[in-house]
Amino acid sequence: MINMKPNPSPLEQHRRKSRVQLNDVDPARPGVAAKAKRSLSKEDEKLLATRLNAPPQFAYIDSPPFREDGAEQVIYEEAPSIAKPDTSWYHPVMDDLSPGKHRSVKSAQQVILTGAEEKVLFHQFNYARFRVAALQQEIWGSEGRKPTPEQAEQILKWYRKAERIREQIAETNLALVLAMAKRTRMSEVDFADLVSEGNMALLRAVDKFDAGRGYKFSTYACRAILKAFSRQGMKLSKYRQRFPTDFDPKLEKSNYLETKRADFEKDAADEVRRIVLENRADLTDVERTVIEHRFGLETGDGEKPMTLEQVGQIIGVTKERVRQIQNKAMEKIRIELESKFLGTRPVEEAAAQQQGQPGQGQAQSGTPAPESPREDPRSLMALN
Repeated sequence: MINMKPNPSPLEQHRRKSRVQLNDVDPARPGVAAKAKRSLSKEDEKLLATRLNAPPQFAYIDSPPFREDGAEQVIYEEAPSIAKPDTSWYHPVMDDLSPGKHRSVKSAQQVILTGAEEKVLFHQFNYARFRVAALQQEIWGSEGRKPTPEQAEQILKWYRKAERIREQIAETNLALVLAMAKRTRMSEVDFADLVSEGNMALLRAVDKFDAGRGYKFSTYACRAILKAFSRQGMKLSKYRQRFPTDFDPKLEKSNYLETKRADFEKDAADEVRRIVLENRADLTDVERTVIEHRFGLETGDGEKPMTLEQVGQIIGVTKERVRQIQNKAMEKIRIELESKFLGTRPVEEAAAQQQGQPGQGQAQSGTPAPESPREDPRSLMALN
């Protein structure tokens, strides 16, 4: 017995293509299979694909000690430990900015780095990025551009280490962004937007800062944050020139008429359904069968109404005859709907027309009514 596996769906095929393909052969020893490593999670695969599809030069500030023997041990293991900041106090949007009501930050929660400590952190940060760039360059230079399991784990390890140090540096300087946002208050810029723009500028400053030049990071970051505030103000100024007023819900176009019309159409459709099911229009059995099957009054939501030909096969007539029966039944329903629900026709006139007698609105010339009544668009809309 042949076991036929079902073909994968298009979505599954796309997922398989987007997954990172690992190289099964060790590039250092051709012909020897690479050691099997743990399977990558979906998060690891996504992160690895992002790094491998990026340009091979990963941004970092180079330094000669990175290429010395034992650089990893000197930079990480022999470096002094640096206290990590506590950011539980940081709630800029909740701060009351009125004078005298600023929330105070406890000195114990603040971590102020010395120049030497900043050098250590930025050295570790850029070395981790240097290792990612080296692995990325090695993979791009290999045949097939596929990483081995060991290379994949090394990229994930160093990239996450760089992100942790970057986050530590940024969190240590969050108070700087908040202080500058309070000092550079712009009446036209929302305080939360100002702080958000400052935080993004702070992260960009961490990526570009060179600690080897001897400057404090706060000096470099202040200029970057002020430039970001200035750009945000200019951007908002251009927006104000194009849109001088704020959004006002009262100026929005009212959809009262559309809502009212939709409610009325729904009520009319429900009334038509009741007229047919209760047979208030005196429909014959054949007419009721045609209307119920043609417009799906008794079918489920997922079922489609029958065509003229399908209804004709059920009752044993041609589809043209079904059309005539349908038109006649719809005329009866329309008269009942106008007289009892819409109120657009007097009851006496509707009853007279239904019996074939001229009403108040009909000519008294004795001209007989046409045999095939017209299809009323409102009835069609209500029945559908």
